[in-house]
Amino acid sequence: MPGVCGSRAAAMALLAALAFAPAPGHAAELTQVRVNAFPNAKALPLHAGIATGIFARHGIDLELQLTENSRSQRDGLAAGRFDIAQAALDNAVAMIEVAGQDVVIVSGGDSGMNDFIVQPDIASFADLKGRTVIVDAPDTAYALQAKKILLKYGLTEGTDYTIKPVGAVVYRYKALIEDKSNAGGILNLPFNIQAEEHGLKSLGRIIDLLGPYQAAGAFAMRAWAREHADTMERYLAAYVESLRFVRDPANKAANLALLEQKLKLSPAAAEKTYAQLLDPGFGFTPDARFDAQGFRNMLALRAEIERKAGAEPPAPEKYVDLGYYERAMKTLGP
Repeated sequence: MPGVCGSRAAAMALLAALAFAPAPGHAAELTQVRVNAFPNAKALPLHAGIATGIFARHGIDLELQLTENSRSQRDGLAAGRFDIAQAALDNAVAMIEVAGQDVVIVSGGDSGMNDFIVQPDIASFADLKGRTVIVDAPDTAYALQAKKILLKYGLTEGTDYTIKPVGAVVYRYKALIEDKSNAGGILNLPFNIQAEEHGLKSLGRIIDLLGPYQAAGAFAMRAWAREHADTMERYLAAYVESLRFVRDPANKAANLALLEQKLKLSPAAAEKTYAQLLDPGFGFTPDARFDAQGFRNMLALRAEIERKAGAEPPAPEKYVDLGYYERAMKTLGP
């Protein structure tokens, strides 16, 4: 398909040209920022911002690290092995509530982009009784969502089904397609699409099953954010600009090329992934805005699943400081 190959090559050439565009208003010396994310489609703004030079034009030398699981990401942030996490915000809440670490959430990102994917022989959630459900770690965001969904269908962890931790979504995807004894689990883009290409199926999108949910966003150790406020604000401005690049249909070819290159997707899978990333009810939240109601829902879910019955979830203000984001947005045009 020379036409497709030619357009991808042209897109990569455009990305290279953009990366070398001048960076007005910033000194030549860049500030290194180490960011940790998961190796999935939600990392596309980070890849795009590096490839186009957007982070550099905001004075940021972005070092992108990709994590294997939530626990190593939490431990790495607490140990100072990187500066900012772009991941499920439930991990930030866990660091505060469980580990007693002073973490701050600084932006939103998306509602999770998750499907509950199951083996072909599973017709309903009731069919998961007596089966194994795979998760990243048992106390992470999407594991809690899985437990809540199964509770709605009368299934209790440990009694009616078994939880099996296997790590990040790429490992959950492999576990589902390589071992049919793993009956189901929550997958996000692009692995939900790839799983369906292998004959697995979705029992529904998580936001349709549970309602609004503030899943991914940016968080950091509060002391680091306070001591590097200018850097944090420039990072957030660059991230939002990169997200705008991703969400602009005029940049579709360049984004498809990045999805194919970074995630090793087929052209067809890249097309489907990009369409879902831009889906207004499922994909990226415009400008990584923070969904306050979705966050309250997340805290309520965590209180219900991880705490004693009837426990009141803490106030959101305990975890979130959107001042960095608000100041960053003032530096960007609409």
